[in-house]
Amino acid sequence: MNKEALIALGLTEEQADKVISGFGQMVPKSRLDDKIQEVNDLKTQITDRDTQLVDLKTKAAGNEDLQSQIQTLQEQNKTTVDEYEEKLQKKDFNFALTEALRNAKVKNPLTIKPLLNHEVLKLDGEKILGLDDQLKALKESESYLFESDKLKGKTPPGGGQHLPGGYDKPNPFAKDSFNLTEQGILLRDNPDLYNQLKAQAGQ
Repeated sequence: MNKEALIALGLTEEQADKVISGFGQMVPKSRLDDKIQEVNDLKTQITDRDTQLVDLKTKAAGNEDLQSQIQTLQEQNKTTVDEYEEKLQKKDFNFALTEALRNAKVKNPLTIKPLLNHEVLKLDGEKILGLDDQLKALKESESYLFESDKLKGKTPPGGGQHLPGGYDKPNPFAKDSFNLTEQGILLRDNPDLYNQLKAQAGQ
């Protein structure tokens, strides 16, 4: 079935071009950060194109070759939506899991992820269900993977300095313990302490 044959069935030239090129390539190119809106837009576009295909299928009654092509395009539409939604769900899950591990004072989320039983983990909103019990068990068996809740040794982690607010980690603004990641966490969770530590380091 070529473009001319489609036009002969009553399609516009633009519609014929779309049939020839395929209706399956529907993934928007905008950033995945707008994932919810993208999925909605994608579903709307797929629905619109499926409607066009149904209309085309009616016009193509009796033409088995064209009917088969249209059926293939409809299946491609569905596959595209399913695959795209699955990718977004994985992205959401991985982001929420990483944040939860950081909040649990895991030193390196990449190190601890392989130790988790992902089959029992489930994303519920922004919370990972089934994670707390696993982290509790790992804290007992693999404590070195977590930040210490208490100061150890005679020298405070701040290099002998008195750090404000009971902060028990090296000053992330100090030259010998400079840490942009920890600075970002402080700025988000405790702006006052962030400013105190920054001032203490002379910045």
